Amino acid sequence: MNILITGAFGNVGLSTTKELINRNHNIRIFEVPNKKNKKLARRFKTKVELYWGDIRRKEDIAHAIKDQDIIIHLAAIIPPLADEDPKLAHEVNVKGTLNLLDEMKSQTTVPKIIFTSSIAVYGDRRDNPMIEIDDPLLPSKEDTYANNKIQAENLIRESGVDFSIFRLTYITSVNKLNMDPLMFHMPLDTPIEICDTQDVGFALANAIVCSDIWGKTFNIAGGENCRTYYKDYIDKMMELFGLGKNFLPDTAYAKSDYHCGYMNTEKSQNLLNYQWYSLEDYYSQVKKKIGIKRYFTWLIRWMIRLHLLRKSYYYRRFKFFKKKAGAFSISENKLIRKLLSNNYNKINSLEEKVKQLEEIIEELRNMKNDINLSLNMENG
Repeated sequence: MNILITGAFGNVGLSTTKELINRNHNIRIFEVPNKKNKKLARRFKTKVELYWGDIRRKEDIAHAIKDQDIIIHLAAIIPPLADEDPKLAHEVNVKGTLNLLDEMKSQTTVPKIIFTSSIAVYGDRRDNPMIEIDDPLLPSKEDTYANNKIQAENLIRESGVDFSIFRLTYITSVNKLNMDPLMFHMPLDTPIEICDTQDVGFALANAIVCSDIWGKTFNIAGGENCRTYYKDYIDKMMELFGLGKNFLPDTAYAKSDYHCGYMNTEKSQNLLNYQWYSLEDYYSQVKKKIGIKRYFTWLIRWMIRLHLLRKSYYYRRFKFFKKKAGAFSISENKLIRKLLSNNYNKINSLEEKVKQLEEIIEELRNMKNDINLSLNMENG
């Protein structure tokens, strides 16, 4: 079978590509020609067809899409970049999907599409953690990525092509253990259900030969053995890294407006038989991956803690409030905290500008002193 994978060198893309190669399919990869992707491409040079391009350009897609049976559409701008550059995210995640659909429909034989959406479309589910596939889509406010996924889902359903949509849960990989600021956006009391990236690869590979997936949407997650709370997950991961439990204060994390929960995956598991790795399996893999390095991280844990807290918007905000409201009474503090909360970004931006202005003034003072010194030397 001829299969085109967009975004093949991402986390899920690599797992899917490897699994499909193992099953002897004809794989064509459509990816952005950046340094990272070109390095990864060397692994698959003789095993896949490589088409470099930009999903925002129809002419690039037109070359890659020819004579394909199924397209696995994984390409996307994900957080935190999606939140930092929402215009780029929309161009790739929404307009890019539309470009792909247009080119699909122009083919003599129209290929089918499997699209990976996200659990983010359901929004904050702490009060109602069990997610059913027909639950309303209520993304958290200002969640660019979730809104992009909803728009792309709608475009696919309205396109008239054969499709299947997979809404992916929190995907884990031992090859992606870096701590970025996104980790602080999830409230600690959030119920999560992970899914190993290899299991997602199994699901997608099994899907292309399953006739019962077309025209349907599925939740993809790891199953009951992959469920926990984010607080417990963070504590365990920090322990495995050699940093200890309760390594970071609760004030470093958001209190609301994120996503995740437990997913009902009975239908997807019955059809695709992909849930092989448990949460405990993942912890074992992480422990093996970290190895003896965790004994060294303990020695510099204070530096790591400081570095991570500087990345947390919520901790910086907490310290800001504490500093501003620390000298007032309880009743005064409530009012001040409310005012600060409503205007935090404006105040923070203004303080940054004042700081920059102070630095400029200091530079001008130094320049003036240098000039005065030069003049005094000349007069002397």
